[in-house]
Amino acid sequence: MRAWLRLLTCTTLIENEIRSRLREQFDFTLPRFDLLAQLDKAEDGLVLGEASKLLMVSAGNVTAVVEKLLASGYITRQPSPTDRRVQIIRLTHAGRAAFRTMAEAHNGWVEELFGGLSDEEIAGLTGHLAQLKRSAQGRIEPREPARRHGSKDMGRGARAAIRPKPPG
Repeated sequence: MRAWLRLLTCTTLIENEIRSRLREQFDFTLPRFDLLAQLDKAEDGLVLGEASKLLMVSAGNVTAVVEKLLASGYITRQPSPTDRRVQIIRLTHAGRAAFRTMAEAHNGWVEELFGGLSDEEIAGLTGHLAQLKRSAQGRIEPREPARRHGSKDMGRGARAAIRPKPPG
């Protein structure tokens, strides 16, 4: 239990700092950043339902964030050519440029926050976390992902999207 609480505390501290810096330096929210991160990886755009699943939130939460990003000119929304009921969202050139600027700053902030650790300590931590992930995955029965309805926050899915996936 102590390890879990320590992990949760570290995650919360770092996430809150990233959230504050995004707001202060870019007047941007973490949910909008998370959605742009997912769209940056999706060359052909995303169906709204896919975005909701990737971010592990309700469609209503994604829709609210999409509306803000549309108004800012960072994304477009168009009906699918094969199914007019389906909406596809894509980054605009301005959205991609803005995201990449924020992602570069984000990476710098994470490096700064991990700055008190040596390369060896980071490698060890990464290895231990990979072990923990495998252990947890091996003990969790497959089921539909939980969705947080009515939540103002869009989850933590995309913050990993701007960094290469670690092995394991």
